[in-house]
Amino acid sequence: MAACGRKGDPIPRTRAAPGPCVIRWTAHRVLEVRLPVLDARGGSLVGVEKVRVFLLPLGPARPSAQEVLTRGEVVLERSRPDLPAPGGVVQLDMRQIGRPSGWVVAAAVRVGNVVGVPSDPIAWLDPAI
Repeated sequence: MAACGRKGDPIPRTRAAPGPCVIRWTAHRVLEVRLPVLDARGGSLVGVEKVRVFLLPLGPARPSAQEVLTRGEVVLERSRPDLPAPGGVVQLDMRQIGRPSGWVVAAAVRVGNVVGVPSDPIAWLDPAI
């Protein structure tokens, strides 16, 4: 008689947060976001549900990326099916966002609302300037 290995339902892997996105300005108020390929543990990332852009108004010093993520507000969000596969690039038009000067980060979000590591903060200038 032969026996198979493990019995019962498979145990699902715990979801790891996505790695950091890479962001840069490509034109006036157009943000280019390169989605991560790896998760925070270094494993391959299967998919991204959303990309969120956070903005934190200017303060006395340059904030860390995590500080912008926790204290900032979500100013733009793009969801599937409008997102490319991990490693792909998405262009975000931010011309309609009329917020004062501050710092911007982007973070990928997996299914289950698992927010990833934020990108490095970049400057956002007041649109009135």
